[in-house]
Amino acid sequence: MRKLLVILGVPIDNLTMAEALDRCDEFIATGRATGRLHQIATVNADFVVNALHDPELRRILQEADMATADGMPLVWASRLLGGPLPGRVTGADMVPALAERAAQRGYSIFFLGAREGVAAKAAAILQERYPGLRVAGVLSPPPSSVLEMDRSVVEAVKAAQPDIVLVAFGNPKQEKWIRMYAHELRVPIAIGVGGTFDMIVGVTKRAPLWMQRTGLEWVYRLAQEPRRLWKRYVHDFIYFGYFFLRQWWAMQRGNALSMVPRETPAPPPAPPAAPTPVIPWPVLAVGSRLDVSSLEPFTQEANRLLETNQYIILDLSATQFLDSSALGALVALAKRARTNGGDIFLLRVQEPINRLLDLLKLDRFFERFTDLPAITAWIEQHQQVQPPAPVTHGWTIITAPRLFDAATAPALLAQASAVLEQGGRVIIDCSTTTFMASAGMASLVKLDRQARELGSALRIAGCARDVLRTLQLVKLDQVLSIFADVPAATAAPLMTATVATEGAKR
Repeated sequence: MRKLLVILGVPIDNLTMAEALDRCDEFIATGRATGRLHQIATVNADFVVNALHDPELRRILQEADMATADGMPLVWASRLLGGPLPGRVTGADMVPALAERAAQRGYSIFFLGAREGVAAKAAAILQERYPGLRVAGVLSPPPSSVLEMDRSVVEAVKAAQPDIVLVAFGNPKQEKWIRMYAHELRVPIAIGVGGTFDMIVGVTKRAPLWMQRTGLEWVYRLAQEPRRLWKRYVHDFIYFGYFFLRQWWAMQRGNALSMVPRETPAPPPAPPAAPTPVIPWPVLAVGSRLDVSSLEPFTQEANRLLETNQYIILDLSATQFLDSSALGALVALAKRARTNGGDIFLLRVQEPINRLLDLLKLDRFFERFTDLPAITAWIEQHQQVQPPAPVTHGWTIITAPRLFDAATAPALLAQASAVLEQGGRVIIDCSTTTFMASAGMASLVKLDRQARELGSALRIAGCARDVLRTLQLVKLDQVLSIFADVPAATAAPLMTATVATEGAKR
């Protein structure tokens, strides 16, 4: 049963190095049998700060199959939040440990990324250190963005059929690349390892063990590369410290308020009871507070329900407090349900919990509802076959998926491309999209290029704040024609290329 602690919106696995390696064994067994890729992230404070500003990275980390604490600030933060992590599980330590495990059990590893020659040298060093280690391949592609990277990189990894691919592109590029191609690589494990290859070959020196254990490794690294790192460390210290204090205070305040006994006023006369809708999914009531001390019975029951149900509903109508471990448990349950094609729904969420979800940027991760009929309607809507795209004022309106990622992008790409080939003009309506991944953005770029080549037009409409921010991070707001909503997109003159983003910021 996965144990997570949420720190600034990023779930971190509460485990040791030995437990992480055992989990990798499970991932490889499952991946070999099913072809499913398991994404592992080694998270430090810089990851967390980047995720605060990057909605795509944040969602990737929230949905990672394992996220370990790579930096001591996360370990210290966990202690203040009441769910202490046992220690760091760093990429620099995990890669050699995983190489040793691979040599013992016959796993093959692909070394991808880093500067020319570094990955090959790291692979050779680990082979010498752990005799029997199988290197499936080594590749150091030239620098480029995720959207512009040569397709041959993906084909090389697929052809090698490794059990593990170590991706050293740096954060957030490596995490986004893994997520973008997770559905087609058919590699059991992919790990973003940042500068680990440099450490293995000695390009970057690791701090002495006493500095690692006391959380001073950053001082050692800063002394090695002051010009490159000082701005990053100052930025991370300010943002991590500020947002952590906000989370800590919200947790302390919520905990204190939940402990205050409340006088229960006499209830007003009850109106005639409305018939309770009959639903096929179980409803699990959560108590007034859910924290690390009361978590185990809840998670056991919820996981038991997920064994036989695609969806479960968590009734939070009485819940006034969730600690970081409880939030982590909800993330783990959602991850498990979604892996099996289902989901968990939060029912009647009270204002203190809503504020906490908003603060930790989990508001778009969970589906929240005020009543049972709304849940029924949501499921029915998402199970329906997509109706034919309507045509308005000469524009074909295609609704983008709620999660616009590698799993859903191909269908939209094919549908919109067919319209363009027939001489039509297309508007992609993103008003219901809560997450756009690099694969979704790549499909929009392809469609925009196709539209220009055919003398047609493509417009994007209704982007929510996080989706618009994702497009802005890669400057696609300067390339694509983006409008506040569908009526604005259909009404604008055809030759207008104005990017109407102001109205989309909502």
